[in-house]
Amino acid sequence: MKRSIFGRLWPNVTAVVLFVVFAFPVYWMFATAFKPTNDIVTDDPVWFPTNITFAHFDKAVHADHFWTMVRNSLTVTVLAVVFSLVIALFASFALARMRFRGRRGFLIVFMIAQMAPWEVMVIAIYMLVRDNDMLDSLVPLTVFYMMMVLPFTILTLRGYVAAVPKELEESAMVDGCTRPQAFVKVIFPLLAPGLMATSLFGFITAWNEFPLVLILNKAVEKQTLPLWISQFRTAFGDDWGATMAASSLFAVPILILFIFLQRKAVSGLTSGAVKG
Repeated sequence: MKRSIFGRLWPNVTAVVLFVVFAFPVYWMFATAFKPTNDIVTDDPVWFPTNITFAHFDKAVHADHFWTMVRNSLTVTVLAVVFSLVIALFASFALARMRFRGRRGFLIVFMIAQMAPWEVMVIAIYMLVRDNDMLDSLVPLTVFYMMMVLPFTILTLRGYVAAVPKELEESAMVDGCTRPQAFVKVIFPLLAPGLMATSLFGFITAWNEFPLVLILNKAVEKQTLPLWISQFRTAFGDDWGATMAASSLFAVPILILFIFLQRKAVSGLTSGAVKG
């Protein structure tokens, strides 16, 4: 009986501990954003803000270039996600439904690309962008962000397409649909969870990306929010309250997107994990 109780208890205790460890930095960021400056710089930490203030948020949103960075981040992130989804839709359908020479090698290349850290290619990327005179531009960022999320998007959607019974597609073709029409009318509507999962992953990856924009874009008006937050300063030095407020605003779009898409995203990831 004791072993049975312990066997049920320790996974829950472990989950609670892990939740606290990972959630505490997020809580501290939001809590600091609402604290007065005196409660932030005190030697005795104030765990729960009592004198709530919105002054730090006002300072962050009225800081130089804040809204320019918001526009730049949204532009490159949304375009990268949309382009990767469009390309991945066709590639995943071809990999799941068609048999052609080199298919397995193609999949291995995508898996390797997914495992390889992008940081090892930063120098090559910089030289490529520089030689094409495209430094301080949002176009290379959009392209490389798309390339970052494309392998995961293709592999996940491929598994999801493979999970759709071929009979549905064949029935549509028997009824007079061409293969593209069968894909649009039958398969595409069933891919919603997979699209949600991959779009959420792509948005988080592109939205949080830091090293590439640091190296490629030195012009302030062509940078994105992660780099702007890391360089946020005032005439009096580091303003931790405003920095945490800006970081909280930066995290809000991802939290909202995750709240709305979490169920679809989880089902999309598990449905994509099939052998095909």
